[in-house]
Amino acid sequence: MELDIGTLRVVFGAVSITLFILFYSVSFRQTGSVFSAWWCAAVAFFLMGSSGYLLDGTVHQIWANPTANTLLVAGTSCVWAGARSLRHVSPAWSQLAVAPVLTLLASVVDDPATNTWSGGPVFLGMMCLTVALASWELWRLPRNYSRVQTPLAVATGCLALLYLGRCLAFVGGGKDGHVFTTYFGSEITALLTLLLLVVVAFSAAALSAEQIASDLRTRASRDVLTGLLNRGGFQDLAEVRMAQLGRTSCPGTLVLADLDHFKAVNDTYGHAAGDAVLKAFATAAHETVRSTDLVARYGGEEFVILLPGASLARTEEITRAISSALRGQASLGEPAMPTVSYGIAAVDTGDYDLDAVIAAADQALYAAKSGGRDRTVRAIRPAGAEPGSAAEAPRSIQNVE
Repeated sequence: MELDIGTLRVVFGAVSITLFILFYSVSFRQTGSVFSAWWCAAVAFFLMGSSGYLLDGTVHQIWANPTANTLLVAGTSCVWAGARSLRHVSPAWSQLAVAPVLTLLASVVDDPATNTWSGGPVFLGMMCLTVALASWELWRLPRNYSRVQTPLAVATGCLALLYLGRCLAFVGGGKDGHVFTTYFGSEITALLTLLLLVVVAFSAAALSAEQIASDLRTRASRDVLTGLLNRGGFQDLAEVRMAQLGRTSCPGTLVLADLDHFKAVNDTYGHAAGDAVLKAFATAAHETVRSTDLVARYGGEEFVILLPGASLARTEEITRAISSALRGQASLGEPAMPTVSYGIAAVDTGDYDLDAVIAAADQALYAAKSGGRDRTVRAIRPAGAEPGSAAEAPRSIQNVE
């Protein structure tokens, strides 16, 4: 039975309408994610583009055919933009416009009034390029990003290969060439594209749902004001890091930091100034430590930092660097940044109890505050005490300023 291209295009349009309604109402309306927004735009472009081909053979073909080519390429460009959004990177509008504009120009100058394949090589090439870019973006995601990222990347990759084959066959033998009409004609490729669109669309819907769930988990573990980990988020990640340190017998340090006389900042300059100070310290700490270290707002004006592999001496250098960076953020006409007191506890080999290390750092911080503030104090183990033993509980304090 011979496939009717007109019927397939009607079916393609009907499927596109259904996917758009489902994707908009189920995915975008519920998640509001950037990825689902791009996919809604892509499906809308596919619907309008496929509808434009229904006017082939009429007096409207002169404008409908180039427009349809352009809209389909715009749709695949949106697929690429959606894939990039998963890495929180968005292409510039000028980048998104390149492929559709080139397709439009090539189609307009290729006698669209009589040629139903106006701009064919450019159209097929741009479809291949934009879909391949989307597939590449999906492959670049971390392997554990989502359960559906691999099927989605494979499906888009297959679609890119399909259009690559069509483009090469078209360039090699023209629209009436044996290879193009036999293996890459409009009928069979419309059917394959329809099947791949359904697979890709439902994979994209699942990915969008997973993305919003991941975002919600991230927000639940972050402090709204500073953007740092909150106390619960720090506890969860720090337990994992401590276990890793224990398995490798690697030392480290934990720092508790407290902004000196913070209440006076709020009372004198207002809570907006206090919020600015908290954000300034968060920025100073985040930019000073390594990306593998953990920084969190532990509560109020208190912060906690876990530094795997750092020595006590190195940690003291880090606290001085943070304080220096904080002072450097003060602007003319604003109150000076407060000083900071730090308590440091070592994560010793054989002693990877997070609660015990935090308690030791808290004792050291108390000593720093009671000793005059604006200083770093380290908690040290009494001579002869075993890690985690009762003799270790009242750790002695040494002022290192």
